[in-house]
Amino acid sequence: MDETTAGSPSKQEGLPGQDGDSVTAALADLNRVIHEPARLAILTVLSACTTADFRFLQTATGLSKGNLSAQLSRLEEAGLTASKRIIERKRTLTTVVLTHAGRSELSRYWLQMERIRAHAMQQPAPSLKLRPASSDADQVDPRRAIISSPPSPSRVLP
Repeated sequence: MDETTAGSPSKQEGLPGQDGDSVTAALADLNRVIHEPARLAILTVLSACTTADFRFLQTATGLSKGNLSAQLSRLEEAGLTASKRIIERKRTLTTVVLTHAGRSELSRYWLQMERIRAHAMQQPAPSLKLRPASSDADQVDPRRAIISSPPSPSRVLP
């Protein structure tokens, strides 16, 4: 599935509770351009303000200059953001805004995530059984207990 078509507004069938589709189908329908963590952070910051400059976005997201620039380019290619570059006092000032389409797609993304979360909350939690790490149960350090959850193999907690 192409990143730009994933999660298009016409696709509503992948949501839990509709036509019996699973959470897996709902996750597959998410807009992958938005779902990437760095881009989601940028869009979340932009959704809270009218416009933001490059330095503000870098500080707010914690991304490096190169990574922020690459992610902004990808968001602009997808039509989710628009940027404006001007020279001010011999320095380039880049400002970014969330487009109408970007705001709409971000709202749709959060709605899908909320539906997935609500569906997951209705599912029974897997049962985990703790057992001692050694045969001497009286001297077991709880930090060294082993969690076993079928069908996964047991593992030692840190």
